[in-house]
Amino acid sequence: MPKPLVPVAGVALIDGVIGNFRGAGITSLVIIVNEQARACRDWVHSRFPDLDIEVIVKTTPSSLESFREVTRRLGGDRALISTVDTWCRADDFAAFVHAALRRPADASVLAVTPLVADERPLWVDVGHDGRVGRIGGSAGTHVTAGMYMLSERARAAVPPPLGSLREFLAWLLAQGEPFYAETIADVVDVDQKSDVVLAEALVRGGDR
Repeated sequence: MPKPLVPVAGVALIDGVIGNFRGAGITSLVIIVNEQARACRDWVHSRFPDLDIEVIVKTTPSSLESFREVTRRLGGDRALISTVDTWCRADDFAAFVHAALRRPADASVLAVTPLVADERPLWVDVGHDGRVGRIGGSAGTHVTAGMYMLSERARAAVPPPLGSLREFLAWLLAQGEPFYAETIADVVDVDQKSDVVLAEALVRGGDR
């Protein structure tokens, strides 16, 4: 089964992410899936006919290349990006979007969480003013939650050869891109069965 179609409490991951965007008032989306997940294109168009969705089917060598494929099709200034395997409650997602929009328009905003439910967490240090002081390393105050509101400048930046989106984010910070962080208490990066179990426990309001 393609990862985007993996169900959490009966809802496919991609349905949850798109539903979060719609709940936050975002109705125009660009999605990329690899060739092995081609079935997701018809799935999305059949389930969300009311939304303006472009689905790119392309296998890329890295998360950064997938990011570039998506962002070159986006207009406007700031843009909201989410990975498909990021699970969170719809209300928490909407709260993140609204909080991010209150930050300076020329800044980028990371969703972060204190819940470390990721095999390869991307640690960040967040100051009392919400500014991100460091991205990467073996520890930090929070971990990233797979959701980003990036400025037009950040999306247009051309980095040196890098291997991943996380490296790109760290490079942006080093180049002087202002980053803020907004916290979501419960976010699960769904990579294996135990992550599905954890997310479903949170859906039910159970203990972590």
